Amino acid sequence: MTGYHLAQVNIGLPLEPLESERLRGFVDMLEPINALADTAPGFVWRLQTEDGDATAIRAFDDERLIMNMSVWESLETFTAFVYGAEHSAVMRQRRQWFVPMQVYTAAWWIPAGTIPTPADSVVRLDLLTRLGPTPDAFTVKRPFPPPGSTVEPVVREDWTCPA
Repeated sequence: MTGYHLAQVNIGLPLEPLESERLRGFVDMLEPINALADTAPGFVWRLQTEDGDATAIRAFDDERLIMNMSVWESLETFTAFVYGAEHSAVMRQRRQWFVPMQVYTAAWWIPAGTIPTPADSVVRLDLLTRLGPTPDAFTVKRPFPPPGSTVEPVVREDWTCPA
């Protein structure tokens, strides 16, 4: 265990407004998937409003972009959740609801006990878009170790986004 936690953001550009019939399946899955994350091993925190999700938070120039941010104890606990059966089942439907994007997720290390902000996520996604994976913004397929760690994370070519 290090003194760092993994922060992550993922964004999506909905094909239609969240209130539309087309997005109903996505909206209906928000609460159960968020509840699953909240009780997952290694889960620390997630961005949410009093509604219980982050769909109303706007941090990007494009006001249509929605976001999700969370903090996990480790890369391993985060990937176990992301690639778990329940979350993967929802992610396989992503293209029904969202415009395909080149970069829609980023991860980075934060000191344990700190909470990232939506503005942090904008910076990290921009870094990943401009520079590719670096210690400051990376993907789960191309991860970097926490600061001060001598153990290199495994690069997972076999992982494919469930989307």
